[in-house]
Amino acid sequence: MFTNCSLGHCHIIIAVVLWSICVDSRKIRGISLSYKRFYRERKSFLCIDGSKMIPFDQVNDDYCDCVDGSDEPGTAACPNGRFYCTNLGYRSHYIPSSRVNDGICDCCDASDEYRSQTPCQNTCRNLGQRERAEVEGQMRVLGEGLRLKQQLIEEGVLTWREKQAQLRDLQRVSDDLQAQLDDLRKEEARRKEEADALREREIGARETADNSPTSHYRPESPISVFKELDSNRDGSITVDEVQAKLSPVQDEEHALSEDEAVALLGGAHRVDLSRFEETLWTSLRTGDNVTIKGRHGVPGSLADEDPNIKAAVSAAEKAAADLKRVEDAYETVYMEIRYIYELCPFSQVTQKSASGEVVSLGKWGSWAGSPENQYCQMRYESGEPCWQGPTRNTMVMLICGTETALRSVKEPSKCQYVMELQTPVSCQPALRQRGIHSEL
Repeated sequence: MFTNCSLGHCHIIIAVVLWSICVDSRKIRGISLSYKRFYRERKSFLCIDGSKMIPFDQVNDDYCDCVDGSDEPGTAACPNGRFYCTNLGYRSHYIPSSRVNDGICDCCDASDEYRSQTPCQNTCRNLGQRERAEVEGQMRVLGEGLRLKQQLIEEGVLTWREKQAQLRDLQRVSDDLQAQLDDLRKEEARRKEEADALREREIGARETADNSPTSHYRPESPISVFKELDSNRDGSITVDEVQAKLSPVQDEEHALSEDEAVALLGGAHRVDLSRFEETLWTSLRTGDNVTIKGRHGVPGSLADEDPNIKAAVSAAEKAAADLKRVEDAYETVYMEIRYIYELCPFSQVTQKSASGEVVSLGKWGSWAGSPENQYCQMRYESGEPCWQGPTRNTMVMLICGTETALRSVKEPSKCQYVMELQTPVSCQPALRQRGIHSEL
């Protein structure tokens, strides 16, 4: 039901309505939705820091009443105030309240210049479209990077499995050869013990034969040969006795010189039995250089007399050589697996000049990212020292990309390098989940 009103009363009602609209506009301007609850129209307004209570009509009246500037969110009255740019279609943000109505367009929706003479255009839509295109491009790069990262992971897993299979095969071969070698060494040791026992009996038999005047048995042991060469029976062999008893294999008529005899005795002019076995006895056993005058052949070696021991030693040597080859192959495969697992960038950073000189810019140190994203930076330390400067160090920043490439290298300070490495490995699914802002 409507009633008639006098002209004066109508003027009062219109004024009240206009005043309420004015208060409402002052109240809303420069405020974000999260702060709107503090500015509900009441008889009084409490400064947000709780320091002061003022009448509500003093909010946005271009006079700073609150110490925290909360009563003037839409004016430049408070030096510490801030104005909220809604920027519908783009990103909302705050600006210092001193920029309100200063003749410069700070908010893309032109809301900060509502009283100035500057004709600000609303550019939020264009900025939003441009940012959306950039974000969509980043999302495409991120998606491709994640796909390539997964591909690298799958290839790495396959390679690792292949190398593990090769490693197991080589380990089996190594174990088999090791077992064969152990068996051959045991067999060789057993035969050596038997041969030593036979030699001891032979030495005893030959000493008995030497003492028999009817014996014509030719001694073959080092003891009997030593006695044969020791003409004066003084328990040692001299250079003169060597020259008298020995001759070159190729020319038995030729006498050995004193230097040749000394060389056969290991550089000495007189040797006892133990030293004889280490020097001259070795030459006599091989028969390559000298022989006892009037004799054909050389004192027999145990290995030559026993073909089983010779075969065992040969087999053991062959097994040892095979084992060495297997161990080398094993180490090669192990190193290959380790480096594929660890990845080359975890080694060092080098700098190669045009002349071919390679300089170390640092060896792998540690991850150096923030606690939220530890694996976004790599630190390389203890490179080659600069001339009259510190040792070279490098910080590598990892960024998401569809291919692995070094984007940039900088030297912000002497011998301190900063690099950007683009790689799919650095792409994180968390970035993709953020998506594009809904208001765009």
